[in-house]
Amino acid sequence: MDTRLKNSKVGVSQNDQNVVTLLSKLVAFDTTSRESNLALINYCADYLKIYGIDTTLVKNAEGTKANLWATIGPHVDGGLVLSGHTDCVPVDGQEWSTPPFEVTERGERLYGRGTADMKGFLACALHLVPEFAAMNLTKPVHLAFSYDEEVGVLGVRDLLSYVAEKRVRPGFCVVGEPTSMDVVNGHKGGRLYECVVSGLEAHSSLTPKGVNAIQFGAQVISHIARVASDLESGGEIDVDFDVPYSTLSTGIVSGGTAGNIIPSECKFIFEMRNLPDADQDEIFGRVERFAREVLVPQMKRVSDSCNIHFRKIVSYPGHNISPDHPMVSRAMELLGCCTNRKVAFGTEAGLFQQYLKLPTIVCGPGDIGVAHKPDEFVPIPDLIRCVQFLRSMGTTLCQQ
Repeated sequence: MDTRLKNSKVGVSQNDQNVVTLLSKLVAFDTTSRESNLALINYCADYLKIYGIDTTLVKNAEGTKANLWATIGPHVDGGLVLSGHTDCVPVDGQEWSTPPFEVTERGERLYGRGTADMKGFLACALHLVPEFAAMNLTKPVHLAFSYDEEVGVLGVRDLLSYVAEKRVRPGFCVVGEPTSMDVVNGHKGGRLYECVVSGLEAHSSLTPKGVNAIQFGAQVISHIARVASDLESGGEIDVDFDVPYSTLSTGIVSGGTAGNIIPSECKFIFEMRNLPDADQDEIFGRVERFAREVLVPQMKRVSDSCNIHFRKIVSYPGHNISPDHPMVSRAMELLGCCTNRKVAFGTEAGLFQQYLKLPTIVCGPGDIGVAHKPDEFVPIPDLIRCVQFLRSMGTTLCQQ
């Protein structure tokens, strides 16, 4: 039988019970990326105000979503950024055994959408606000809560531009994506492209008078597979990743109207997951040049209206920080980790490096393996460990 959160004390000390209560509050806000996150952001701002902490909201152009930036402690260079996104993925079509926008406890697990990805980390950061506020911090703790990470790592870019403009120079950043509290010092970059092949419609009995968009699209897709094979067999290798090379794959294809009509349009989506130091433009260029230099001239011999267009939908950089960096070593020491690792999924960490030149690790409660799935959960021991880790990081700042 489920034990609802309001009755939950199992596995959590009285001092840290508040983190579970905060997680319940955050999960109750439906911040699916298609929705506004303002209710959650305003809740966080009101919570911070209780402890005398001012917040800045960096909104999107429409004013329907916002990032939150808050500073605890002195406004000086250095200190720690605790970063997390507030949006989550949809639950549409998923079969949940618990209400997705409520927190339900079973054993040592807390179930609900976003518990792992990544409201668990946000709850830990908020839980420690009164402690950080009471510490004699000589360096600040910054909170950076963003929107629309799940649909292209979008919102944090405006937030980082704001921070750079204000000449805030933090010393270190923890992005709290679910890593089971392992220290992650690198992740792949990524891009998502749409390709539109514009052909020429004709009756299928008059094949030479048409330009078959699907067949030309298939050639582009085949070339993408060849580039992927080349990256696997002859490209850069990083054995710290589960898949130690850059990858390309096609995910969605559509086109055509009837079996006896030469299709005039084909659309498909393909994705790149590149090693941190790989050149994203160079990899994409191999695909684009083949289409432009080999296929398009063939198409235009039949009709000048034919073409192949690419549109970049999503782009984010990879992330890499030396495991010998002092703050990486300190994080591993606090967590009792013997090794660090790299992951294939993308995060905001690469953008913190790109915009602010900020040393960054990825470390947070929960397992990426349950993220985006029905019955997503975060283990209570992970939350406790995260609270202890962030508390120790705050103590480290007091001693600097």
